[in-house]
Amino acid sequence: MMFGAPDEWWALLLVPAVLWVPIGPFLMAGMGVWCARRPGRWPRLSSVLLPLVPVMVSAAVVVLPLDSWSLAEEAGDILAYLLVYVLGITVLPWLLGYGTTRAVRAVRARRAGRVRDLSEDP
Repeated sequence: MMFGAPDEWWALLLVPAVLWVPIGPFLMAGMGVWCARRPGRWPRLSSVLLPLVPVMVSAAVVVLPLDSWSLAEEAGDILAYLLVYVLGITVLPWLLGYGTTRAVRAVRARRAGRVRDLSEDP
Protein backbone atom coordinates (compact mmCIF):
# COMPACT_ATOMS: atom_id res chain seq x y z
CA MET A 1 0.00 0.00 0.00
CA MET A 2 1.50 3.25 -1.12
CA PHE A 3 0.25 6.83 -1.05
CA GLY A 4 -2.89 5.67 0.74
CA ALA A 5 -4.28 3.51 -2.06
CA PRO A 6 -3.64 -0.19 -2.64
CA ASP A 7 -3.77 0.02 -6.43
CA GLU A 8 -0.95 2.55 -6.95
CA TRP A 9 1.87 -0.02 -7.00
CA TRP A 10 2.76 1.12 -10.52
CA ALA A 11 4.21 4.29 -8.99
CA LEU A 12 7.22 2.18 -7.99
CA LEU A 13 8.05 1.90 -11.70
CA LEU A 14 8.70 5.64 -11.77
CA VAL A 15 11.50 5.44 -9.20
CA PRO A 16 14.17 4.43 -11.78
CA ALA A 17 12.88 7.12 -14.15
CA VAL A 18 13.15 9.81 -11.47
CA LEU A 19 16.58 8.64 -10.33
CA TRP A 20 17.81 8.61 -13.94
CA VAL A 21 17.65 12.41 -14.11
CA PRO A 22 20.45 13.14 -11.58
CA ILE A 23 22.44 9.90 -11.94
CA GLY A 24 21.91 8.90 -15.58
CA PRO A 25 24.27 11.38 -17.27
CA PHE A 26 27.19 10.23 -15.11
CA LEU A 27 26.43 6.57 -15.74
CA MET A 28 26.12 7.12 -19.48
CA ALA A 29 29.35 9.14 -19.64
CA GLY A 30 31.08 6.27 -17.85
CA MET A 31 29.57 3.81 -20.31
CA GLY A 32 30.87 5.93 -23.20
CA VAL A 33 34.36 5.89 -21.70
CA TRP A 34 34.14 2.12 -21.21
CA CYS A 35 33.04 1.63 -24.84
CA ALA A 36 35.90 3.79 -26.10
CA ARG A 37 38.52 1.96 -24.04
CA ARG A 38 37.31 -1.58 -24.67
CA PRO A 39 35.54 -1.87 -28.02
CA GLY A 40 33.44 -4.95 -28.31
CA ARG A 41 29.99 -6.40 -28.00
CA TRP A 42 29.50 -6.34 -24.21
CA PRO A 43 30.27 -2.67 -23.51
CA ARG A 44 27.96 -1.54 -26.31
CA LEU A 45 25.22 -3.95 -25.28
CA SER A 46 25.50 -2.70 -21.70
CA SER A 47 25.26 0.89 -22.95
CA VAL A 48 21.90 0.06 -24.50
CA LEU A 49 20.55 -2.11 -21.69
CA LEU A 50 21.49 0.21 -18.80
CA PRO A 51 19.08 3.06 -19.70
CA LEU A 52 16.39 0.76 -21.04
CA VAL A 53 14.17 0.58 -17.94
CA PRO A 54 14.18 4.27 -16.93
CA VAL A 55 13.80 5.54 -20.48
CA MET A 56 11.06 3.11 -21.45
CA VAL A 57 9.08 3.67 -18.24
CA SER A 58 9.23 7.42 -18.63
CA ALA A 59 8.37 7.10 -22.33
CA ALA A 60 5.29 5.10 -21.42
CA VAL A 61 4.22 7.84 -19.03
CA VAL A 62 4.71 10.52 -21.68
CA VAL A 63 3.00 8.62 -24.49
CA LEU A 64 0.04 7.26 -22.51
CA PRO A 65 -3.08 8.68 -24.09
CA LEU A 66 -4.87 11.10 -21.86
CA ASP A 67 -8.31 12.45 -22.75
CA SER A 68 -7.41 16.01 -21.81
CA TRP A 69 -4.50 16.30 -24.25
CA SER A 70 -4.90 17.84 -27.65
CA LEU A 71 -2.79 16.59 -30.54
CA ALA A 72 -0.63 19.72 -30.67
CA GLU A 73 0.20 19.58 -26.98
CA GLU A 74 0.91 15.86 -27.15
CA ALA A 75 3.31 16.28 -30.07
CA GLY A 76 5.11 19.08 -28.25
CA ASP A 77 5.39 17.01 -25.07
CA ILE A 78 6.78 14.01 -26.94
CA LEU A 79 9.30 16.17 -28.78
CA ALA A 80 10.41 17.83 -25.55
CA TYR A 81 10.73 14.40 -23.91
CA LEU A 82 12.87 13.10 -26.76
CA LEU A 83 15.11 16.16 -26.75
CA VAL A 84 15.64 16.46 -23.01
CA TYR A 85 15.27 13.01 -21.51
CA VAL A 86 16.51 10.78 -24.32
CA LEU A 87 19.06 12.96 -26.11
CA GLY A 88 20.12 15.30 -23.32
CA ILE A 89 20.29 12.91 -20.40
CA THR A 90 21.06 9.60 -22.12
CA VAL A 91 22.72 10.00 -25.54
CA LEU A 92 24.72 13.23 -25.19
CA PRO A 93 26.69 12.17 -22.07
CA TRP A 94 27.54 8.85 -23.76
CA LEU A 95 28.78 10.68 -26.85
CA LEU A 96 30.80 13.13 -24.74
CA GLY A 97 32.44 10.32 -22.76
CA TYR A 98 33.15 8.28 -25.89
CA GLY A 99 34.40 11.22 -27.96
CA THR A 100 36.57 12.67 -25.21
CA THR A 101 38.21 9.32 -24.51
CA ARG A 102 38.89 8.68 -28.20
CA ALA A 103 40.33 12.19 -28.64
CA VAL A 104 42.60 11.83 -25.60
CA ARG A 105 43.83 8.44 -26.81
CA ALA A 106 44.52 9.86 -30.30
CA VAL A 107 46.49 12.80 -28.89
CA ARG A 108 48.49 10.50 -26.62
CA ALA A 109 49.24 8.14 -29.50
CA ARG A 110 50.35 11.05 -31.66
CA ARG A 111 52.60 12.39 -28.90
CA ALA A 112 54.08 8.96 -28.29
CA GLY A 113 54.78 8.66 -32.02
CA ARG A 114 56.49 12.06 -32.10
CA VAL A 115 58.60 11.27 -29.06
CA ARG A 116 59.58 7.96 -30.63
CA ASP A 117 60.43 9.68 -33.95
CA LEU A 118 62.49 12.39 -32.23
CA SER A 119 64.47 9.83 -30.27
CA GLU A 120 65.27 7.84 -33.43
CA ASP A 121 66.34 10.78 -35.68
CA PRO A 122 69.66 11.91 -34.12
